[in-house]
Amino acid sequence: MADAPKLSTGEIVSAYPYLWLWQRDRGETDGRKERPVCVAVAAKGPDALTHLALLAITGTPPRDDQEAVEIPPLEIRRLGLNEHKQAWVVVSEYNYDVLERSFSLDPSRRDKRRLSPGFLKVVLRAFRPTLGSAQTRVDRL
Repeated sequence: MADAPKLSTGEIVSAYPYLWLWQRDRGETDGRKERPVCVAVAAKGPDALTHLALLAITGTPPRDDQEAVEIPPLEIRRLGLNEHKQAWVVVSEYNYDVLERSFSLDPSRRDKRRLSPGFLKVVLRAFRPTLGSAQTRVDRL
């Protein structure tokens, strides 16, 4: 039996149909387009499944009601996000998914790119207040 695919904190998934909070609030259930996301949390639960908090990466500046961390130019190049002159990791909302049960996450669309350790710390520090809030979590189960 092959090992189950694994994801870890800081890893980038190149294509995920991220569902924005405003889309969920309008009753939508599927993301409109695939975008890169950052794995902010990848934790095995008591059910032995991998629970994920996924943060959107976007080339659009954040709206006034969003919190985001701007990705430095060197990090943009290192991550291969060269299609963006500027990019942000949105930390004021997140998609919650379970790797082994996901209908939205294709493990073959991941690669070995990951945020640098220093930048990951900045992102996680900014994301920490959001993580516990049910209002900012978009369930993808």
